[in-house]
Amino acid sequence: MNDTPGWASPGSAPSDGREPGASGPAEPADRPAGPDQPAPPADRPGAEPTSPGTKWSKEQPPPGQWSAPTGPGQAPPPPPPNQGWGAPPPGHPGGGYGGPGGYGGHGGYGGGYGPPGGHGGWGGGWGGPPPAAKPGVIPLRPLGVGEILDGAVSTMRTYWRTVLGISLTVAVFTEIIVVLLQGLVLDNTSTEALNDPDATLSEVGDALTDTTINSGVIFLISLIGTVLATALLTTVTSRAVLGRPVTIGEAWRDARPQVAKLFGLIVLLLLIVAGIVTVGMAPGLLVTATAGGDAGVALTVLGFLAAGVVAVWLMVRFSLASPALMLEKQGIKKAMGRSVKLVRGSWWRVFGIQLLATIIANVVASIIVIPFAFLAAALGGDGIGGFLDGTGDLGWTFLVVSGIGSVIGSMITFPITAGVAVLLYIDQRIRREALDLELARAAGLPGTGSPGATPGS
Repeated sequence: MNDTPGWASPGSAPSDGREPGASGPAEPADRPAGPDQPAPPADRPGAEPTSPGTKWSKEQPPPGQWSAPTGPGQAPPPPPPNQGWGAPPPGHPGGGYGGPGGYGGHGGYGGGYGPPGGHGGWGGGWGGPPPAAKPGVIPLRPLGVGEILDGAVSTMRTYWRTVLGISLTVAVFTEIIVVLLQGLVLDNTSTEALNDPDATLSEVGDALTDTTINSGVIFLISLIGTVLATALLTTVTSRAVLGRPVTIGEAWRDARPQVAKLFGLIVLLLLIVAGIVTVGMAPGLLVTATAGGDAGVALTVLGFLAAGVVAVWLMVRFSLASPALMLEKQGIKKAMGRSVKLVRGSWWRVFGIQLLATIIANVVASIIVIPFAFLAAALGGDGIGGFLDGTGDLGWTFLVVSGIGSVIGSMITFPITAGVAVLLYIDQRIRREALDLELARAAGLPGTGSPGATPGS
């Protein structure tokens, strides 16, 4: 028996509680009177038991607010007008101990801790576990696909000054360098040989070399910008999970020691991909160079496809190395090992979420970039026709207008791709390492201990 004031165990009755005007004993009718516990006299219905061994709580519910439990074969009594203990106590929203009617539910004491209308046990009336704490942009529990995407967008929307400031600064910086290189340094005239059917083999080779160099330089500049944006936005997203804002200066001070390592990590991953593709295509290239024919070309294509599958598999396994390196302050090798450990057993899930995020980001960016490209071609000397044919001149007007579109597109793609990678990393650690408990403590939530530093930072 629990003597807690305010309720009595099922099968027991309050010492002073009967409905006004009701007749009969206050205790249940099916409870026999033993030699050590005499029944109350008939002329004093409702009298308290006189046995010294009976211990009733001195604080009981007021009269008329308790529905007696029904015995076998007895119909439950109708609920009293005040809805008994199911009415909300003062200051408690909802239905008291389980809902309207009796001891917490419909039809007596059985409904309060179980399904309405019966002896449902102790579990159903509480409505399930409480919702997970959400100090920032995500709830601190394993996340779904929509919650990861929503968390990346919410970070951009909630901390838009910092997020868009970082994205805009990096995008403008890289795009200015690319436009200046394309307009002043890189040679675009030799590429005309690629569209000339009468060009000699030497001219075609020179054009391919120039195109490869130009594309490589532009890719390297863009890669540097991507690394900077990813490093800074990783810090911003990790703080957004805890509901803590961060300025651009604070993000840079936190990320600066790891930027060189992050650049080395991305270059190493690119070299791994290039090596896999080269090894896969090498047999076909050798056959084509020695014997020629369609067999060499088919073998080259088959090797490229097989190498592509292996490269994608490896890149997904290493896809969480970047946030691990930035947030755990790891080296390149340890960050790659952490990523492999976190992705193991969840490869398809990680691949699907990252693919979906990449498609969404590129579609949104294309909606902005493509109109700017057509506008740049229309304002250029050769018009849209020359742009579609690939014979248009990349003048300054075209470079500047298309560069503006690229800057706006990068402002959208940087936060989404970086945010999804960080939230995927956090989600995998919550699932495998109970990181949500550390995050709750770091956020200073009640009952989790004193707040500390951001986990992994």
